[in-house]
Amino acid sequence: MARILNLIEQMNKTSKIIVGLLMLVGVALLDFYTGAELSFSLFYLIPIAFFSFAFSASIGIGMAFISAAIWLLVDVLTAAHSDTFAYLWNTIIRLGFFLLPAILLKSLEQERMHARTDYLTGAINNRHFNDILEREIERSLRYQHPFTIAFIDLDNFKTVNDTFGHLYGDKMLRTLAEKMKVHLRKTDIIARVGGDEFAILLPETNEKEARTAISNLFSTIAEEMTINKWPLTFSVGVLTLSAPTISADKILGIVDKMMYVVKNNGKNNIKYATYSNEEKITHPQS
Repeated sequence: MARILNLIEQMNKTSKIIVGLLMLVGVALLDFYTGAELSFSLFYLIPIAFFSFAFSASIGIGMAFISAAIWLLVDVLTAAHSDTFAYLWNTIIRLGFFLLPAILLKSLEQERMHARTDYLTGAINNRHFNDILEREIERSLRYQHPFTIAFIDLDNFKTVNDTFGHLYGDKMLRTLAEKMKVHLRKTDIIARVGGDEFAILLPETNEKEARTAISNLFSTIAEEMTINKWPLTFSVGVLTLSAPTISADKILGIVDKMMYVVKNNGKNNIKYATYSNEEKITHPQS
């Protein structure tokens, strides 16, 4: 089952739509040509489940309505019943049958989202970020694409928290996460990996692109702190890799140390570096 889900995740959007529709059309044609004597209700669940896993449970619910409508059409074309009420009643029962697994999947989807998300900021949590980073390493190895990891620490956040209170600090963290989401691309991943630490994954981003993106982000969030009169600055480590053969944990360990170099040398700055598979880290001038 896990392998099937991984295969679905690796498919692009167009492929998912085509495969799902082919499943639905295939079931509908089998239902039509076998006549009213054989029931195909169970098989309609296959495209419903596919769309639920491939896109979302909400899409699966929509497919449940479409499947019920298709089944009604097949019944009408094959003259399966002698009166209108039978068509209506059977369609309602079938719709309920189709909706039940889709609704259950939606509930599971919400639980899975909560398990992957930081409750305070809405960013993903540390564990899920590690999983995404491992997949990005695999993608980078397969397609020889670079990617970049940034590690951001809020300078003196504990002092601010102790001085103004945790509610004040929580508001800062939420605002920071929201600003980063708005400023970065939709494909970029933001995670809260510690109390006052955030990690960012920039897929298919080389060193030059990373410098531009992170420099602009640094200016944006620094300006937001000034506007709100919040006494916070940021220490940032930025590491660009291409087809690395090291683990996600080691990558995060390297970029974390880079961030602490900034922190121990006056804070409020960015340190950039690139990593090669010979385990050499190149530190160009920041």
